[in-house]
Amino acid sequence: MIDAVGNPQSLLLLGGTSDIALAIAERYLADRPLRIVLAARPSERLDAAAARLRKAGGDVSTVDFDAKDTGSHPAMIEKAFAGGDIDVSVVAFGLLGDAEQVWQDHAKAVELAQVNYTAAVSVGVALSERLKQQGHGSVVALSSVAGERVRRSNFLYGSTKAGFDGFYLGLGEALRPLGIKITVVRPGHVKTKMTEGMDEAPLAQTAEQVAETAVDAARKGKELVWAPAAFRPVMSALRHVPRPVFRKLPI
Repeated sequence: MIDAVGNPQSLLLLGGTSDIALAIAERYLADRPLRIVLAARPSERLDAAAARLRKAGGDVSTVDFDAKDTGSHPAMIEKAFAGGDIDVSVVAFGLLGDAEQVWQDHAKAVELAQVNYTAAVSVGVALSERLKQQGHGSVVALSSVAGERVRRSNFLYGSTKAGFDGFYLGLGEALRPLGIKITVVRPGHVKTKMTEGMDEAPLAQTAEQVAETAVDAARKGKELVWAPAAFRPVMSALRHVPRPVFRKLPI
C-alpha cells in the first residue's frame, strides 16, 4: 500500500528499459526499498536495467512484454501482479521514429500507432481491471506536449500522443470513484536514448527532472502535470493560435 506521504511499496514499469521509467524508480528508491517489476522484451538492456535498480536497493523481477502483441497483455499484467499488489504502475513505452519517414512508410506508420496508442489502451484496460480487483493503486502515464496541439513537424507521433493523453485522462475519470488515481505527465523534449542525436528543443529536461515532476505529482494525487511546468502556459497559448498562423511558427 502507498503510505501517508505517498511512498509505495511496489512498482511496475511498463517499458522497463525506459530512461524516464528507471529514473522514476530510482526517485522512489531514494526514500525506501521497493519491490519492482520490469515489463519489457528480454534483452541486454533489460538485464542492465534490472541490475541498475538492484544496485539502487530494489527487489527486482521481470516479465516479458511485447507492446505489439496485445493479446498477451492481460496475461502479462497477471504475471506482473503475481508477487502481490502493485501500488504504482508507470506506462512508459513508445516509439518516436523519423518524423518525415514514418508518415510516408505504411508499415512504420502502423507500427507507431500500434505501439504508442493501441498498446497503451490495451495495457491500460488490462491494468485497470487488476487495480479494481485489488482496490487501490495509482498509474503514472507518460504522455507528451506533442499531443496537446499536433504540429506538422511530427504529426504522426503527436497524433498518437493526443490519443494516449485523452485515453488516460478519461480512464482516470472512470477510476476516480474507486479511489484509483491516474497522473498524466506531459514532458517536452527529454534528453534520453530515444532523442539522442536530435537537436535540443527549448525547455529540454533530463529523465531525472521529469521523474522528479512525475513522482511529486503522483504523491499529491494530481491528474495532469507538465514537465517542466513552464509548458503549461506555452501550450495554453499555442492551442488558441489560428491554424494559418500556427503553420508558420518555427516549431
